[in-house]
Amino acid sequence: MSGADRANKNQHFFRGAARSGVTRRLVGGLAATGLLLGLAACGGDSGGSDDGLVIGFVQVGAESAWRTANSESVRSSAGEDDRIAELKFIDGQQDQAKQLEGMRNLITQRVDAIVLAPVVETGWTEVLEEARDADIPVLLADRSVEQSDEDLYATRLGSDFVEEGRKAGAWVTEEFADADGTAVLELEGTVGSAPANDRKAGFYEVLDGEGFDYDLLDSQSGDFTAEGGKEVMEVFLQSHDPEDVDVLYAHNDEMGLGAIQAMEEAGVEPGEDVRVIIVDGSAAGFQAGADGKVDYIVECNPVFGDQLMDLAVDVVGGEDVDKYVPVEESAYGPDEFADELPNRQY
Repeated sequence: MSGADRANKNQHFFRGAARSGVTRRLVGGLAATGLLLGLAACGGDSGGSDDGLVIGFVQVGAESAWRTANSESVRSSAGEDDRIAELKFIDGQQDQAKQLEGMRNLITQRVDAIVLAPVVETGWTEVLEEARDADIPVLLADRSVEQSDEDLYATRLGSDFVEEGRKAGAWVTEEFADADGTAVLELEGTVGSAPANDRKAGFYEVLDGEGFDYDLLDSQSGDFTAEGGKEVMEVFLQSHDPEDVDVLYAHNDEMGLGAIQAMEEAGVEPGEDVRVIIVDGSAAGFQAGADGKVDYIVECNPVFGDQLMDLAVDVVGGEDVDKYVPVEESAYGPDEFADELPNRQY
Protein backbone atom coordinates (compact mmCIF):
# COMPACT_ATOMS: atom_id res chain seq x y z
CA MET A 1 0.00 0.00 0.00
CA SER A 2 1.21 3.48 -0.80
CA GLY A 3 1.73 6.18 1.77
CA ALA A 4 -1.11 8.10 0.15
CA ASP A 5 -3.51 5.27 0.86
CA ARG A 6 -2.60 5.22 4.52
CA ALA A 7 -2.87 8.99 4.72
CA ASN A 8 -6.57 8.64 3.93
CA LYS A 9 -7.18 7.30 7.44
CA ASN A 10 -8.66 9.99 9.64
CA GLN A 11 -7.41 8.66 12.95
CA HIS A 12 -4.60 6.47 14.24
CA PHE A 13 -5.85 3.18 15.73
CA PHE A 14 -3.49 3.09 18.67
CA ARG A 15 -4.29 6.64 19.78
CA GLY A 16 -7.68 5.32 20.80
CA ALA A 17 -9.77 7.21 18.26
CA ALA A 18 -12.19 5.59 15.83
CA ARG A 19 -10.78 4.63 12.46
CA SER A 20 -11.99 6.24 9.30
CA GLY A 21 -13.67 2.89 8.55
CA VAL A 22 -11.75 2.52 5.30
CA THR A 23 -9.64 -0.62 5.08
CA ARG A 24 -6.11 -0.59 3.78
CA ARG A 25 -7.19 -2.01 0.44
CA LEU A 26 -9.07 1.08 -0.70
CA VAL A 27 -11.42 0.82 -3.61
CA GLY A 28 -11.23 4.23 -5.23
CA GLY A 29 -13.99 6.59 -4.22
CA LEU A 30 -15.99 4.14 -2.05
CA ALA A 31 -17.23 5.44 1.25
CA ALA A 32 -16.47 3.52 4.43
CA THR A 33 -19.99 2.15 4.79
CA GLY A 34 -20.08 0.88 1.25
CA LEU A 35 -16.75 -0.85 1.63
CA LEU A 36 -17.71 -2.62 4.84
CA LEU A 37 -20.95 -3.85 3.27
CA GLY A 38 -18.92 -5.07 0.33
CA LEU A 39 -16.61 -7.00 2.62
CA ALA A 40 -19.55 -8.87 4.09
CA ALA A 41 -20.67 -9.98 0.64
CA CYS A 42 -17.32 -10.80 -0.94
CA GLY A 43 -15.86 -14.27 -1.31
CA GLY A 44 -12.83 -15.30 0.75
CA ASP A 45 -10.46 -16.20 -2.07
CA SER A 46 -6.78 -15.69 -1.30
CA GLY A 47 -4.36 -13.31 -2.88
CA GLY A 48 -4.88 -10.14 -0.89
CA SER A 49 -7.14 -8.43 -3.43
CA ASP A 50 -9.99 -6.03 -2.62
CA ASP A 51 -12.21 -8.93 -1.53
CA GLY A 52 -11.56 -8.65 2.19
CA LEU A 53 -8.97 -8.32 4.90
CA VAL A 54 -5.50 -9.82 4.82
CA ILE A 55 -4.58 -11.12 8.28
CA GLY A 56 -1.14 -12.29 9.37
CA PHE A 57 -0.94 -15.07 11.95
CA VAL A 58 2.37 -15.67 13.73
CA GLN A 59 1.95 -19.02 15.46
CA VAL A 60 4.17 -20.48 18.19
CA GLY A 61 4.83 -23.69 16.28
CA ALA A 62 3.47 -27.23 16.16
CA GLU A 63 4.81 -28.55 19.45
CA SER A 64 1.62 -30.29 20.55
CA ALA A 65 -1.77 -31.61 19.49
CA TRP A 66 -3.24 -28.50 21.09
CA ARG A 67 -1.16 -26.20 18.90
CA THR A 68 -1.96 -28.18 15.74
CA ALA A 69 -5.68 -27.98 16.53
CA ASN A 70 -5.39 -24.26 17.20
CA SER A 71 -3.67 -23.63 13.85
CA GLU A 72 -6.27 -25.70 12.01
CA SER A 73 -9.11 -23.84 13.72
CA VAL A 74 -7.73 -20.44 12.72
CA ARG A 75 -6.95 -21.51 9.16
CA SER A 76 -10.35 -23.12 8.68
CA SER A 77 -12.24 -20.15 10.10
CA ALA A 78 -10.31 -17.67 7.97
CA GLY A 79 -10.88 -19.76 4.85
CA GLU A 80 -14.63 -19.94 5.45
CA ASP A 81 -15.07 -16.26 6.41
CA ASP A 82 -16.18 -14.07 3.51
CA ARG A 83 -14.69 -11.03 5.25
CA ILE A 84 -11.17 -12.49 5.08
CA ALA A 85 -9.35 -12.46 1.74
CA GLU A 86 -6.19 -14.18 2.97
CA LEU A 87 -4.53 -15.56 6.08
CA LYS A 88 -0.74 -15.33 5.94
CA PHE A 89 0.40 -18.10 8.30
CA ILE A 90 3.86 -18.12 9.87
CA ASP A 91 5.16 -21.08 11.89
CA GLY A 92 7.47 -19.72 14.58
CA GLN A 93 8.90 -23.17 15.34
CA GLN A 94 8.99 -22.25 19.06
CA ASP A 95 11.69 -19.68 18.27
CA GLN A 96 11.16 -16.04 19.18
CA ALA A 97 13.68 -14.89 16.58
CA LYS A 98 11.61 -16.57 13.85
CA GLN A 99 8.44 -15.00 15.22
CA LEU A 100 10.04 -11.54 15.23
CA GLU A 101 11.21 -12.02 11.67
CA GLY A 102 7.71 -13.10 10.66
CA MET A 103 6.16 -10.08 12.35
CA ARG A 104 8.46 -7.72 10.47
CA ASN A 105 7.74 -9.44 7.16
CA LEU A 106 4.03 -8.98 7.73
CA ILE A 107 4.54 -5.32 8.60
CA THR A 108 6.49 -4.86 5.36
CA GLN A 109 3.64 -6.52 3.46
CA ARG A 110 1.16 -4.04 4.98
CA VAL A 111 -1.36 -6.62 6.15
CA ASP A 112 -4.56 -5.33 7.75
CA ALA A 113 -3.89 -6.89 11.14
CA ILE A 114 -1.45 -9.26 12.79
CA VAL A 115 -2.36 -12.06 15.17
CA LEU A 116 0.54 -13.07 17.40
CA ALA A 117 0.76 -16.13 19.66
CA PRO A 118 3.97 -15.18 21.51
CA VAL A 119 6.31 -18.02 22.45
CA VAL A 120 7.46 -16.08 25.55
CA GLU A 121 6.16 -12.98 27.31
CA THR A 122 9.16 -10.66 27.02
CA GLY A 123 11.06 -9.10 24.13
CA TRP A 124 8.18 -7.82 21.98
CA THR A 125 8.21 -4.08 22.66
CA GLU A 126 10.24 -3.02 19.62
CA VAL A 127 8.32 -5.01 17.02
CA LEU A 128 4.97 -4.04 18.54
CA GLU A 129 6.03 -0.41 18.28
CA GLU A 130 6.93 -1.01 14.62
CA ALA A 131 3.45 -2.41 13.99
CA ARG A 132 1.86 0.55 15.78
CA ASP A 133 3.91 3.02 13.73
CA ALA A 134 2.78 1.23 10.57
CA ASP A 135 -0.83 1.55 11.76
CA ILE A 136 -1.27 -2.24 11.84
CA PRO A 137 -3.19 -3.47 14.90
CA VAL A 138 -1.89 -6.55 16.71
CA LEU A 139 -4.13 -9.09 18.39
CA LEU A 140 -2.69 -11.66 20.79
CA ALA A 141 -3.97 -15.22 20.53
CA ASP A 142 -3.66 -17.72 23.36
CA ARG A 143 -0.62 -16.28 25.14
CA SER A 144 0.16 -12.83 26.49
CA VAL A 145 3.12 -10.44 26.60
CA GLU A 146 4.54 -8.53 29.55
CA GLN A 147 2.16 -6.01 31.10
CA SER A 148 4.29 -3.00 30.15
CA ASP A 149 3.44 -3.68 26.49
CA GLU A 150 -0.32 -3.68 27.06
CA ASP A 151 -0.86 -0.41 25.18
CA LEU A 152 0.85 -1.83 22.09
CA TYR A 153 -1.74 -4.49 21.24
CA ALA A 154 -5.48 -4.26 20.69
CA THR A 155 -6.79 -7.31 22.53
CA ARG A 156 -5.93 -10.84 23.65
CA LEU A 157 -8.15 -13.80 22.98
CA GLY A 158 -7.28 -16.84 25.01
CA SER A 159 -7.43 -18.82 28.18
CA ASP A 160 -7.09 -17.61 31.75
CA PHE A 161 -3.92 -19.56 32.54
CA VAL A 162 -3.87 -18.47 36.16
CA GLU A 163 -7.39 -19.80 36.61
CA GLU A 164 -6.32 -23.08 35.01
CA GLY A 165 -3.58 -23.37 37.63
CA ARG A 166 -6.10 -22.56 40.36
CA LYS A 167 -8.37 -25.38 39.18
CA ALA A 168 -5.47 -27.82 39.38
CA GLY A 169 -4.52 -26.53 42.83
CA ALA A 170 -8.09 -26.76 44.09
CA TRP A 171 -8.27 -30.42 43.03
CA VAL A 172 -5.08 -31.21 44.97
CA THR A 173 -6.28 -29.50 48.14
CA GLU A 174 -9.60 -31.36 47.97
CA GLU A 175 -8.22 -34.75 46.94
CA PHE A 176 -5.45 -34.75 49.55
CA ALA A 177 -7.30 -32.85 52.26
CA ASP A 178 -6.81 -35.64 54.79
CA ALA A 179 -3.21 -36.45 53.87
CA ASP A 180 -0.33 -35.86 56.24
CA GLY A 181 1.60 -33.73 53.75
CA THR A 182 1.51 -34.09 49.95
CA ALA A 183 4.61 -34.55 47.79
CA VAL A 184 4.38 -32.78 44.41
CA LEU A 185 6.35 -33.05 41.17
CA GLU A 186 5.79 -30.36 38.56
CA LEU A 187 6.40 -30.43 34.81
CA GLU A 188 6.54 -26.81 33.69
CA GLY A 189 5.97 -25.53 30.16
CA THR A 190 8.38 -23.45 28.07
CA VAL A 191 10.47 -21.22 30.33
CA GLY A 192 9.24 -17.63 30.20
CA SER A 193 5.96 -18.45 28.45
CA ALA A 194 2.68 -17.07 29.77
CA PRO A 195 0.98 -20.45 30.31
CA ALA A 196 3.99 -21.82 32.20
CA ASN A 197 4.28 -18.73 34.38
CA ASP A 198 0.56 -18.42 35.06
CA ARG A 199 -0.33 -22.09 35.52
CA LYS A 200 2.42 -22.29 38.10
CA ALA A 201 1.31 -19.10 39.83
CA GLY A 202 -2.35 -20.12 40.02
CA PHE A 203 -1.54 -23.60 41.33
CA TYR A 204 0.58 -22.40 44.25
CA GLU A 205 -1.70 -19.45 44.91
CA VAL A 206 -4.37 -21.95 45.95
CA LEU A 207 -2.05 -24.31 47.84
CA ASP A 208 -0.33 -21.51 49.75
CA GLY A 209 -3.51 -19.48 50.20
CA GLU A 210 -5.21 -22.37 51.96
CA GLY A 211 -2.17 -23.20 54.06
CA PHE A 212 -2.05 -26.61 52.42
CA ASP A 213 0.69 -28.92 53.68
CA TYR A 214 2.77 -29.89 50.64
CA ASP A 215 6.35 -30.49 49.61
CA LEU A 216 7.46 -29.50 46.11
CA LEU A 217 9.99 -32.23 45.42
CA ASP A 218 11.07 -30.96 42.01
CA SER A 219 9.95 -28.65 39.20
CA GLN A 220 11.52 -28.64 35.73
CA SER A 221 10.55 -27.54 32.22
CA GLY A 222 9.55 -30.13 29.65
CA ASP A 223 9.03 -27.39 27.04
CA PHE A 224 5.41 -28.46 26.42
CA THR A 225 6.52 -31.56 24.45
CA ALA A 226 5.96 -35.26 25.08
CA GLU A 227 9.67 -35.90 24.58
CA GLY A 228 10.56 -33.23 27.10
CA GLY A 229 8.04 -34.54 29.61
CA LYS A 230 9.37 -38.07 29.29
CA GLU A 231 13.00 -36.99 29.69
CA VAL A 232 12.31 -34.85 32.75
CA MET A 233 10.16 -37.54 34.35
CA GLU A 234 12.96 -40.06 33.89
CA VAL A 235 15.24 -37.71 35.82
CA PHE A 236 12.58 -37.22 38.50
CA LEU A 237 12.27 -40.98 38.97
CA GLN A 238 16.01 -41.32 39.35
CA SER A 239 16.11 -38.53 41.94
CA HIS A 240 13.01 -39.41 43.95
CA ASP A 241 11.58 -42.69 45.13
CA PRO A 242 8.18 -43.04 43.42
CA GLU A 243 6.75 -44.26 46.73
CA ASP A 244 7.48 -40.80 48.11
CA VAL A 245 5.61 -38.98 45.31
CA ASP A 246 1.89 -38.26 45.60
CA VAL A 247 1.00 -36.17 42.57
CA LEU A 248 2.45 -35.01 39.25
CA TYR A 249 1.21 -31.64 37.95
CA ALA A 250 1.94 -31.33 34.20
CA HIS A 251 1.34 -27.97 32.53
CA ASN A 252 0.01 -29.65 29.38
CA ASP A 253 -1.20 -32.99 28.03
CA GLU A 254 1.87 -33.70 25.94
CA MET A 255 4.30 -33.51 28.84
CA GLY A 256 1.93 -35.47 31.05
CA LEU A 257 1.62 -38.23 28.46
CA GLY A 258 5.40 -38.36 28.08
CA ALA A 259 5.73 -38.61 31.85
CA ILE A 260 3.19 -41.43 31.94
CA GLN A 261 5.29 -43.34 29.43
CA ALA A 262 8.38 -42.83 31.58
CA MET A 263 6.53 -44.04 34.67
CA GLU A 264 5.23 -47.15 32.96
CA GLU A 265 8.68 -48.02 31.65
CA ALA A 266 9.99 -47.71 35.20
CA GLY A 267 7.28 -49.96 36.62
CA VAL A 268 5.36 -47.09 38.23
CA GLU A 269 1.58 -47.11 37.77
CA PRO A 270 0.30 -43.63 36.82
CA GLY A 271 -3.02 -42.77 38.38
CA GLU A 272 -2.36 -45.20 41.23
CA ASP A 273 1.23 -44.92 42.48
CA VAL A 274 1.42 -41.31 41.35
CA ARG A 275 -1.74 -39.24 40.76
CA VAL A 276 -1.60 -37.18 37.56
CA ILE A 277 -3.02 -33.76 36.63
CA ILE A 278 -2.75 -32.46 33.07
CA VAL A 279 -3.83 -29.24 31.37
CA ASP A 280 -5.28 -28.98 27.83
CA GLY A 281 -7.85 -31.71 27.25
CA SER A 282 -6.79 -33.46 24.06
CA ALA A 283 -8.35 -36.73 22.92
CA ALA A 284 -5.14 -38.50 23.91
CA GLY A 285 -5.34 -36.94 27.36
CA PHE A 286 -8.95 -37.99 27.84
CA GLN A 287 -8.12 -41.50 26.60
CA ALA A 288 -5.37 -41.71 29.22
CA GLY A 289 -7.93 -40.56 31.77
CA ALA A 290 -10.46 -43.16 30.64
CA ASP A 291 -7.69 -45.77 30.97
CA GLY A 292 -7.10 -44.74 34.58
CA LYS A 293 -3.72 -43.11 34.01
CA VAL A 294 -4.82 -39.49 34.55
CA ASP A 295 -6.83 -38.23 37.54
CA TYR A 296 -7.80 -34.68 36.60
CA ILE A 297 -7.90 -32.68 33.35
CA VAL A 298 -8.07 -28.89 33.21
CA GLU A 299 -9.34 -27.83 29.80
CA CYS A 300 -7.57 -25.26 27.62
CA ASN A 301 -9.66 -24.83 24.47
CA PRO A 302 -7.72 -24.33 21.20
CA VAL A 303 -10.73 -24.13 18.87
CA PHE A 304 -11.41 -20.41 18.78
CA GLY A 305 -10.84 -19.51 15.12
CA ASP A 306 -14.34 -18.09 14.54
CA GLN A 307 -14.07 -15.91 17.62
CA LEU A 308 -10.64 -14.69 16.50
CA MET A 309 -11.85 -13.73 13.01
CA ASP A 310 -14.73 -11.75 14.51
CA LEU A 311 -12.31 -9.89 16.77
CA ALA A 312 -9.91 -9.13 13.92
CA VAL A 313 -12.69 -7.67 11.78
CA ASP A 314 -13.94 -5.58 14.71
CA VAL A 315 -10.47 -4.27 15.52
CA VAL A 316 -9.68 -3.28 11.93
CA GLY A 317 -13.11 -1.65 11.66
CA GLY A 318 -12.46 0.50 14.72
CA GLU A 319 -14.93 -1.23 17.03
CA ASP A 320 -14.38 -1.10 20.77
CA VAL A 321 -13.21 -4.49 22.07
CA ASP A 322 -12.26 -5.69 25.52
CA LYS A 323 -8.56 -5.89 26.27
CA TYR A 324 -8.98 -9.53 27.21
CA VAL A 325 -11.57 -11.88 25.71
CA PRO A 326 -11.78 -15.28 27.44
CA VAL A 327 -12.34 -18.66 25.83
CA GLU A 328 -14.91 -20.90 27.54
CA GLU A 329 -13.35 -23.86 29.35
CA SER A 330 -14.04 -26.46 32.03
CA ALA A 331 -12.32 -29.19 34.10
CA TYR A 332 -13.00 -32.92 34.28
CA GLY A 333 -12.62 -35.78 36.72
CA PRO A 334 -12.60 -39.59 36.32
CA ASP A 335 -16.39 -39.93 36.15
CA GLU A 336 -16.48 -37.67 33.07
CA PHE A 337 -13.53 -38.86 30.97
CA ALA A 338 -15.26 -41.59 28.96
CA ASP A 339 -18.36 -39.51 28.22
CA GLU A 340 -16.34 -36.46 27.19
CA LEU A 341 -13.83 -38.33 25.03
CA PRO A 342 -16.04 -38.40 21.86
CA ASN A 343 -16.43 -34.61 22.09
CA ARG A 344 -12.71 -33.90 21.81
CA GLN A 345 -11.85 -32.26 18.47
CA TYR A 346 -8.09 -32.68 18.75
